[in-house]
Amino acid sequence: MNRDELKTMIGGTIVTIPTPMDDEFNLDLARTYELTQWWVDQGLGTGTSPLKTSAAMGEGPDLSDDEWPHLLRTVVRAAPSDTKVICALKTKNTLHTIEDAKKAQDLGAIGLQIDIPFMHHANQDDCVRFFSDISDAIDIGIMIYNTHWFSSDPSVEAIRPETMLQLKDAEHVVALKWSAPEGTDIEYEDMREFADTFNVIDNSGQPVRCHQNGGRGYISPWIAVYPQHDLKVWTLLEDGKYDEAQAEKDHVGSVLGPWLAKTSAKSGGYRQGKGLMEAMGNSAGPTRPPTLRCSEDEIVEAKSVLNELGWTL
Repeated sequence: MNRDELKTMIGGTIVTIPTPMDDEFNLDLARTYELTQWWVDQGLGTGTSPLKTSAAMGEGPDLSDDEWPHLLRTVVRAAPSDTKVICALKTKNTLHTIEDAKKAQDLGAIGLQIDIPFMHHANQDDCVRFFSDISDAIDIGIMIYNTHWFSSDPSVEAIRPETMLQLKDAEHVVALKWSAPEGTDIEYEDMREFADTFNVIDNSGQPVRCHQNGGRGYISPWIAVYPQHDLKVWTLLEDGKYDEAQAEKDHVGSVLGPWLAKTSAKSGGYRQGKGLMEAMGNSAGPTRPPTLRCSEDEIVEAKSVLNELGWTL
């Protein structure tokens, strides 16, 4: 597939799906199958709401090299053949990443989320070689995850606009999860320099700002919990109803905010998504240690918050 084809599949409200686990913290593939079918029934898995497995919010860094292929295979098999599924890959060297990319491609993924190689303290030329080599080895799309917060010097190691322009010839690089690192000369609006070539996906909680600057999607932590909210926000963005989209986002943030602050202070990780799903009666099981599963008291409070929002199955 070429970049134009792939851009129609990797955009909109990207759905980071939680990884279902049983009470012994093993993968619960039967529950994965059920939830995948539910997400598809809710209208997810399209080119503007692709399902993404094994990402950080899906506890991807906690999955072994034996586990993530089983997870991806299950999601692909549970969904109709036209469902768009992306697989996130952990940060590794180029050769190992290519092996994983080919494996994900063979399992049915139409795209990959790949971090910048921050563990290698990669400079801009390293990033160009890294993503170009992977692009040359596969036929599916790449969404670059600009994980500059892991870099020792984001001003040097974060993906820069001029670097994205150097990747124009890497045909399978189609999208970039975008945020501007603080303390550098990179500005958020710099995305305009490459937004006509790549799908820019906001990763900083600013979907309206991104769309106004030519962006083609955003990351939401709640779409797997209650898809209707983000599908509505995306429709408003596409219709140019920016004030309404911002109001919808702000309302949800103001209601969820206190619960999120309290639960994140107790334990890190991405426990809130699974906690909210459990409160909705749509459990994906516990989070793996050291992250704590949401307690019964936290779930009770979450149910009250969800009721205020009008979020029900």
